[in-house]
Amino acid sequence: MKHNFGAGPGILPHEVLKQAAAAVVDFNGIGLSLLEISHRSPEFEAVLDEAVKLVKELLAVPEGYSVLFLQGGASTQFAMVPYNLLPSTGKAAYVESGVWANKALKEAKFFGEVDVIATSKEANFTYIPKDYTIPSDAAYLHLTSNNTIYGTQLHKFPASPIPVVCDMSSDIFSREINVADFGIIYAGAQKNMGPAGTTLVIVKDELLGKADRKIPAMLNYQVQIEGGSMYNTPPVFAIYVSMLTLNWVKSKGGIEALAKENKAKSHVLYEEIDRNPLFKAVCAVEDRSDMNVCFVMENPELEKSFLKLCDEKGIVGIKGHRSVGGFRASIYNALSITSIYVLIEAMQEFAEKNK
Repeated sequence: MKHNFGAGPGILPHEVLKQAAAAVVDFNGIGLSLLEISHRSPEFEAVLDEAVKLVKELLAVPEGYSVLFLQGGASTQFAMVPYNLLPSTGKAAYVESGVWANKALKEAKFFGEVDVIATSKEANFTYIPKDYTIPSDAAYLHLTSNNTIYGTQLHKFPASPIPVVCDMSSDIFSREINVADFGIIYAGAQKNMGPAGTTLVIVKDELLGKADRKIPAMLNYQVQIEGGSMYNTPPVFAIYVSMLTLNWVKSKGGIEALAKENKAKSHVLYEEIDRNPLFKAVCAVEDRSDMNVCFVMENPELEKSFLKLCDEKGIVGIKGHRSVGGFRASIYNALSITSIYVLIEAMQEFAEKNK
């Protein structure tokens, strides 16, 4: 058995994988593969409708918001957001809390002025910036809710006088949020929602149509809304697996139930890191992520030996990002707490052998 701690594409529920695999051969008994049916067919339209319905239900999306399944990953949203919201003579406010936030603000600079109102870059992004002033004259405030590379998470969102845009790629559907507090939420599917290939976007309709520029159709939220996420051929398989995963979330008791599980998983792992003399966490305690637990060895020379032990125990995807080093345990929704205990046992065994 493998225990998949990979940062993304991340682990998916086993029952979802079985359903998806069957659909690749014969989708719902129609004698055709999901991969070869028309995206305009009633069968796929039902899938897309169900996926949108589940997003709205699970996140309690209020009236006045549109739900889209787009392509291009969160990285395309880095440009799509300012393309649609940032006037050419206006400015946008960005909080720089990691690599992806940095990439987002760099893209926004192509469209207007960018005010980086807070950053933790000087500390290698080991904490979430706080106590900053949000400019009321900016078009929007851009945040990144969870930083996969550095293992930090924004546990409380700031009250903002301007629309908040948030990249929630790595913690969407892992905890409860109030969608009404945001102007746009976007998230690549490949952490908690599905496979790589589609990106969820939840956009407040009243923000659109105000840009003073011509926007290419594929990058225009209004065009995508009017086309029902099907302006061009959508990523059929990725949306289908996302729909299956959202149904799984619902069957588990919804986001409230999964949030409790996620807290329990991260708590026991951080507890072991703090207790074990061979390991140490790298982030500010108050900003530790419940999704991506980053830690290092007190003695870096032991890292390869520990990775070897993990491999022997079926623990995969545990190596840290090259910019941080050490280890990263991504503990997304589908990862059982059983896998957490396997990792903890490996840490304890390694500590015993290396006293």
